[in-house]
Amino acid sequence: MRSFPEEVRNRAGGALWESQLGRKAPYAKPLKGFRGAGVLEIVDDFDGGTYRAVYTVRFAGMVYVLHAFQKKSSAGLQRRWRS
Repeated sequence: MRSFPEEVRNRAGGALWESQLGRKAPYAKPLKGFRGAGVLEIVDDFDGGTYRAVYTVRFAGMVYVLHAFQKKSSAGLQRRWRS
């Protein structure tokens, strides 16, 4: 997340802070395919790019960021997830 633009880092950091306090930011959503597993994602569109951070609140008292990345193209990601 350090390479994300400052505005995106602030928004994602805010969602992670909310999670640490036991709350869920309104823009954090459960990750599809992980129903009930406590895995959420933050999606932020900024300056023509889409940034995502995936994290879990599954473990008591801990928030783990599993993956953070800038989405490059929808076609490439769709092919990647299908294989």
